[in-house]
Amino acid sequence: MEGVMMRNGGVYALAVRLPDGNIIARRLPWFSMTCRPLLKKPFLRGFPILLETLVNGIHALNLSAESAAQAEDTRLTTLQLALTIALALIMAVGLFVVAPHLLSLLMLWLHLGGDVEGVSFHFWDGFFKCAIFMAYIKLISCMSDIRRVFQYHGAEHKSIHAYEAGGEVNVTQAAQQSRLHPRCGTTFLLFVICLSILLHTLLVPLLLVLVSPQNIWLKHCLTVVFKLLLVIPISAIAYELIRYAARLPEGMQAAVLRTPGLTLQKLTTYEPDMRQLDVALVALREALGPEAEENIHTAPYSTLR
Repeated sequence: MEGVMMRNGGVYALAVRLPDGNIIARRLPWFSMTCRPLLKKPFLRGFPILLETLVNGIHALNLSAESAAQAEDTRLTTLQLALTIALALIMAVGLFVVAPHLLSLLMLWLHLGGDVEGVSFHFWDGFFKCAIFMAYIKLISCMSDIRRVFQYHGAEHKSIHAYEAGGEVNVTQAAQQSRLHPRCGTTFLLFVICLSILLHTLLVPLLLVLVSPQNIWLKHCLTVVFKLLLVIPISAIAYELIRYAARLPEGMQAAVLRTPGLTLQKLTTYEPDMRQLDVALVALREALGPEAEENIHTAPYSTLR
């Protein structure tokens, strides 16, 4: 809400534009679920990182809403925060797991697709999952508040590009950068959707060969539960893919892996104005902390502890 969050290792920074026009910033510890060495291993770290990002993101959203409103009573309690996360997960499951499954059942009823044991059912499921996701992003972008969030998203990417390019980092330099970035979470979501289509098509029919309840509703409930459990390996693989794609040198392989995600970012980022870039650069400087170099020039701001 009128701000930018940036992570740097074990800390993250939150910079917010207040209603009076001033910028405030906070540097906070990152809540981590990967403290144990085992959970830092490739293909094991993806799902815990997904969960910790959700927790830290909602906490930052709560703080930004409190700051933007300049009211103490806007802060969520621990219970409210837990309920918010639970509601977000329920909505995500309903929109992107249950709804596509039910729509695929409709295709079966219309004789346009097969049953859950067949490949066509899961192709329909994947089609509806992609369609719902794209429609959801497009619809929420019509809301003025969300559109401003997407502008701040673009400002975040531009400031990071300016920093990674080296040299002077200021609003003018950041404005010239691309609002698209290969390490964006939007790309991660796209990898999750594509991998879910592939793994659901391969593994769900195999499961139903091994365990096939006679009751039709029980069979479909088992399928939905199995899809939910597959979120763990899917997120793990998607996380490694996005890291691999970001490290690739420019070339055909990099273009193939990056282009779909960068194209999708055109929906989740908008061109920011200079004031929004000011906020993003403050977040960048605070995230870097003592490591920040003198070449990072920001607008005046206040630091809260």
